[in-house]
Amino acid sequence: MLGLVGVDVDGTLVGTDNRVREDVWDALEEARARGVRFALCTGRPAVGNALAYAQRLDPDGWHVFQNGASIVNVVSGESLSVPFPAEALPGLLARANTTGRLLEVYTDAEMAVSLPGELAERHAALLGVPYRPQPPQALKGEPVRVQWVVPREQEAEVTAEPHPGLDLHPAGSPGMPDVMFISVTKAGINKGSALTRIAAKYGLDMDRTMMVGDGENDVAAMRVVGHPVAMGNADPPALEAARYVVGHVDAGGLREAVALALRL
Repeated sequence: MLGLVGVDVDGTLVGTDNRVREDVWDALEEARARGVRFALCTGRPAVGNALAYAQRLDPDGWHVFQNGASIVNVVSGESLSVPFPAEALPGLLARANTTGRLLEVYTDAEMAVSLPGELAERHAALLGVPYRPQPPQALKGEPVRVQWVVPREQEAEVTAEPHPGLDLHPAGSPGMPDVMFISVTKAGINKGSALTRIAAKYGLDMDRTMMVGDGENDVAAMRVVGHPVAMGNADPPALEAARYVVGHVDAGGLREAVALALRL
């Protein structure tokens, strides 16, 4: 069996009803009992629902949040996070103000918004955190990531704009199907770089690892593991990067990936 499996959240672990199937949890917990390590690999921050998922998935393990900008041990609180380039933030905030778009700014455990309103409130509900909008200057910790939250029709416009020294990670969520989340990290920071660091922590070669995902922001991790798996509902970039394809998230496709990890 494999030693480490990275698991995306939206569209992989969590279905279109924003819930995790109990039979999927059962499969994950059985594999964990047999010695497979799991790492949540999500664009979400380490708060609310995502933190709870990580704690249940692998209670004393390392997990990837914020598209690789946050790598957190959920027991010790130890962080291997990578700071967001401070020189890039003022320009992005100015662009958000000029365009009227929502830009979220994250530390490991806090978030701020450039534009309070309906989109920010809906996203807080999706994350499972109270809607308490605060401006970016109120953040106490060091920012690790920012994120554009825009209507789907604005994705191409945002990704075409210059983001020097930064990487963009577009992703959707079944819980907000009309919205695109375009995460922005320091160049070279992604789910793949983070999962590689976690495998090293566990003393595992990458050929004994798996990544299960459905979105474009999962591709970096799928490219570094030995066994990339796409959900049946995956976007084309994830399907192209996959060696295996399992069922739709709402049909419990993640169960199939877990069973595969136990056979390999």
